[in-house]
Amino acid sequence: MNILKITNGKVDLRKDNGALIRTIVSSKAVSADINTVQDKILVTYENGKVELRKDSGSLIRTIVSSKAVDARFNGTDIAVKLSTGKTELRKESGALIRTV
Repeated sequence: MNILKITNGKVDLRKDNGALIRTIVSSKAVSADINTVQDKILVTYENGKVELRKDSGSLIRTIVSSKAVDARFNGTDIAVKLSTGKTELRKESGALIRTV
């Protein structure tokens, strides 16, 4: 089981004993989440952008380009909390399913 650690905007993927596996992003991250299969990672940045990345750190796609404050996996979908107080449920492709 792997865990994510955020320090000064840097997202590190670590083993459950704390050993560093790799750095996913090196700056400006405010939150991160890993899916249950542990092969995909969501990173939310200071500027409100949410990116979906592989566990290797490579970018898959941008989910939202602005106004996000947090993003979490909800099964295979992604729940994005916006600065407006609303939550968007999106597919991994970035397509909007609904706004709550």
